Amino acid sequence: MIFKRNQKIVCIGDSITEDGRFTDPKGLGDGYVRLIHDYVQARYPSMHLNIVNKGISGNRVTDLETRWERDVIEEEPDWVSISIGINDVWRQLDHPPMNQVYPAEFEEVYRRLLTDVKENTNAQLIIMEPTIIEEDIRSKGNKLLIEYVNITRQLSAEFQALHIPTHEKFIEYVEHYPDSHLTNDGVHMNPLGRMLMAVSWLEGIKE
Repeated sequence: MIFKRNQKIVCIGDSITEDGRFTDPKGLGDGYVRLIHDYVQARYPSMHLNIVNKGISGNRVTDLETRWERDVIEEEPDWVSISIGINDVWRQLDHPPMNQVYPAEFEEVYRRLLTDVKENTNAQLIIMEPTIIEEDIRSKGNKLLIEYVNITRQLSAEFQALHIPTHEKFIEYVEHYPDSHLTNDGVHMNPLGRMLMAVSWLEGIKE
């Protein structure tokens, strides 16, 4: 276990992170954040880790920036886990007329957020790759995601963050089980997709 007793872990992202947190009395939701919380609490009850869900549906990396001070810096976290990028690509597919966040801006904004954490907190970083858009490795969404995934890898190395290869794990699963589904609609996780995210995260922090 890389965490220390009583540490706070802020998990921030889009709807995949939010996943019902606003209707959950504990604010954890039903997704991978809840699974991580429950596993850690059951496996390491003496740790008393404080896992906070700050996911908001529809967010792109630019939306994270508008609330970063309030939802990350002011929380004074020990760890910040970030899952973002799906909407930055998906909006290009379902709302092409809107202002888009292309890879160069995605990297620029993401770097500012990570720099802010390094300069204004003592937190360590966990960067998750964006997952998938449709259970088809040849889908347009998954092809567009490749640049965004590579950016998360580059930034993880640059900022010495723990890197969670979520996209890689999802693609690997789809290759082995092409008729299986990890999402309800090509993006939002079903129970299996939630479990795969949580397992990827837990394995990633051990490595």
